Amino acid sequence: MAMKRVAVHSFQALSSSSPLTRHLHATAGSKKIVGVFYKGNEYAKLNPNFVGCVEGASGLRDWLESQGHQYIVTDDKEGPHSELEKHIPDLEVLITTPFHPAYVTAERIKRAKNLKLLLTAGIGSDHVDLNAAAAAGLTVAEVTGSNVVSVAEDELMRILILVRNFVPGYNQVVNGDWNVAGIAYTGYYIAYRAYDLEGKTVGTVGAGRIGKRLLRRLKPFNCNLLYHDRIRIDPELEKETGANFEEDLDAMLPKCDVVVINTPLTEKTRGLFDKERIAKCKKGVLFVNNARGAIMDTQAVVDACNSGHIAGYSGDVWHPQPAPEDHPWRYIPNQAMTPHISGTTIDGQLRYAAGVKDMLERYFKGEDFPAENYIVKEGELASQYR
Repeated sequence: MAMKRVAVHSFQALSSSSPLTRHLHATAGSKKIVGVFYKGNEYAKLNPNFVGCVEGASGLRDWLESQGHQYIVTDDKEGPHSELEKHIPDLEVLITTPFHPAYVTAERIKRAKNLKLLLTAGIGSDHVDLNAAAAAGLTVAEVTGSNVVSVAEDELMRILILVRNFVPGYNQVVNGDWNVAGIAYTGYYIAYRAYDLEGKTVGTVGAGRIGKRLLRRLKPFNCNLLYHDRIRIDPELEKETGANFEEDLDAMLPKCDVVVINTPLTEKTRGLFDKERIAKCKKGVLFVNNARGAIMDTQAVVDACNSGHIAGYSGDVWHPQPAPEDHPWRYIPNQAMTPHISGTTIDGQLRYAAGVKDMLERYFKGEDFPAENYIVKEGELASQYR
């Protein structure tokens, strides 16, 4: 709630629109709206609620076209000849997603003369050059809170996967092996690395909507819970979870058996976990990162995993995305990585699709969005991105 109050206060205090602002309220007439999503392919027909893919089109096609708008949906987003590039000069609204991000660079913003609104179907708008968007007077908004439950549940799963050393045992079964104490086919030991979560110290770097939910979900496991954030959470929640505030990140890290990243990617957090900061963690630390891949220094993670300083690394965020075949995190020991899937459960998709529709409806009516959804408004960035 503290994060929400800050966001609300931040945007209530914004100054009046600058001359550069491309006014949020839509003019009358048909609009060109472009959505960039991942392809569902043969899976798109298996669930009518699979709306987060190209074929599902965020559930917006029938509604938008019935209103007379042109709605173009694609997964082709890279390079000068991509489908997205064709529409950059005259699109008015661009809907993107963190799971298949269309990188909205300063150059693309400069070319998009008709662009007024950038919507993120999900949470996390760092695929947009936010400073360039602010300078151009664009509005950037996301569906705040839409998949926080999905991500928090996924983080809890990953913590258990790492602590219990699940992946090597699973690989044994797949490959017809049975060696409880010995070496899996992957070369990783099983039983000697499996622990209980109870009694371990888990620290979250960031205690916003996802971090708070993770703390609540960890409480029944009788862990020692720590959190670091720029804003202290409510005393009632501290008491409920037993979580202790750590103002100094570097002082918290050596205490943690597990470190979970729950902070947004900003210029302050980009590369936050470099070689020096990882060295401050205890040897054998476990990392879970569902926030953004660029918060971690790629090579520093590789080196620490190879040396054993990081005993296990799990997450679903990479830099860049999609991750190329030769991305080194694919080949580090004791990893439990996946594509960016934690926030795109069917339940999450339905929530962020509804949130996008709500903001489009408000845009067409000339109404403001919920204050907490704004990332850039009237040339100013939300406080967490400054």
